Amino acid sequence: MKAGQYFALISGIIFLVLGIMGLIPGLVDYTEATSAVSDAYGMGYGYILGSIPTNGIHAFIRIVVGLLGIVASVSLDSTRTYSRAITVFYGLFAVLGLIPFANTFFGTVPIFGSDVLLHGLSAAVAFYFGFIASPGILELSGNNPQ
Repeated sequence: MKAGQYFALISGIIFLVLGIMGLIPGLVDYTEATSAVSDAYGMGYGYILGSIPTNGIHAFIRIVVGLLGIVASVSLDSTRTYSRAITVFYGLFAVLGLIPFANTFFGTVPIFGSDVLLHGLSAAVAFYFGFIASPGILELSGNNPQ
């Protein structure tokens, strides 16, 4: 397994775990999310472990991204495609999370607070594996004696 594949696998596992955690009521703090504004975010709006904003839609997105990362870790081509998609989408989410009128993804998904850091770091690392790091000929051949 190459470094990019490890990135896809590890990030996939992290997003899958975060998505599942977002669906477990004991792990989501709903008390900080009780206001008139929180009704706009929909069912299950709260903070995972009191720090990462989430709702039902966001948990579903994280689960899908996690499963895609795990599946993409099988080959280098799919890893690069996954990394490029993470760069674009999570980079966009990080920027939108900094804009006050867009930090709820237009009222559907809370992407503010610590989510901006999570999305920004994910996009930065994914940028490296999707656009900068490229496997050499020996890595692609699979006959690399190590």
